[in-house]
Amino acid sequence: MNPSPLAVIAGAGVAGLSSAWWLSQAGWRVVLAERATHLRDGGYMMGLSGPGLYTARRMGLVPALRAVEREIGENVYRDRRGRELMRIRYRELLKQIEWITLKRTDLVSVLYDVVRDRCDMRLGMTVAACRADSLGVDVTLSDGRMLRADLLVGADGVHSALREQVFGADDGARRVEQLGYRYAAYDVEDAIGLSHDFVSYAAVGQQVEYHGLGGGRLAALHVWRSHEHGAVPSAARHALVAEVAARTHPEAMRILRHLPADAPIALDDLAMIDMPTWHRGRIVLLGDAAHGLSLISGQGAGMAMASAAVLAQELGRQPVSQALLAHDRRLRPIVQRLQQRSRKLAPVYVPAAAWSFALRNAAMRALPRMLLRRYFLSGLKSELEAAAALA
Repeated sequence: MNPSPLAVIAGAGVAGLSSAWWLSQAGWRVVLAERATHLRDGGYMMGLSGPGLYTARRMGLVPALRAVEREIGENVYRDRRGRELMRIRYRELLKQIEWITLKRTDLVSVLYDVVRDRCDMRLGMTVAACRADSLGVDVTLSDGRMLRADLLVGADGVHSALREQVFGADDGARRVEQLGYRYAAYDVEDAIGLSHDFVSYAAVGQQVEYHGLGGGRLAALHVWRSHEHGAVPSAARHALVAEVAARTHPEAMRILRHLPADAPIALDDLAMIDMPTWHRGRIVLLGDAAHGLSLISGQGAGMAMASAAVLAQELGRQPVSQALLAHDRRLRPIVQRLQQRSRKLAPVYVPAAAWSFALRNAAMRALPRMLLRRYFLSGLKSELEAAAALA
């Protein structure tokens, strides 16, 4: 009797954990290698809707996700002087749209809980080397263990080391598209009594958002225009965020003073990955490693989950080579639409010039509620279309 096929997955974020669930559900054996010694992911708030929520429902995860949902009461937009630009209650504005607001780390935790007993999970480990042929992939893990796999999945994020190994020599096969912004996310003491509300402070070239988490905590997210990009050492992140916060409303600095200097801060570039192909032989990239959408799109995690489901579905229908082609063919049009949306949204979300900032603020103040509702619905339309395309 032939053993079940083996998949090795690099990365235990949303894409890797989702892939492990779907492949094990389809009868595959799974070895999941994660560089970190403990599960971690970007700590910013996110909304799960469209393809992500559709996939989570198919996985039976909605009750667990609802249990860690972070309800948003009122969302108030202010400028750097504290003047109110707009006030929104999303649940009233978008009554017919279903979504779940939660921290990305909570989504990772829920996925981990349903995956850990389904696969051989190896923390503190990476894929050190790989060599593919027409029948499989020889994978060497960083502890020296060698595996003969039927499929190698690179789900190790926008800075994918596996992508560098497999596609790095081919300049035309990999392109990191910088959107010209950076972001920083962290949890901090609620020094402003926000409770379950959400407040944003905007200035030219930057925006900071605070989500009340309850229990005396806030989730903070800074996004700012930056001509620099690349890794920022952990020890330098607090000072960089303080420099950014000092250029917006004084509330930002007041809140930041409650963050210990050694507290973890997730800090990265807003970047997208644009590749003509996501696979080579029996090696395939998934999620941000293949097609990072940036947090501005609001669909990075959801599309990673959907991509894992489509991959497993196609592998159940046909041989690996054809399945990887079909996976690409089904997802690429959706990803391209969402990436184009990110390109358009970035300068609107955080205007880089004083005139565009003033124009946006004036529009936000004057926009009638009906048009405001239509604007947000149009933004969600692509997400609903994507879910329908994957059904």
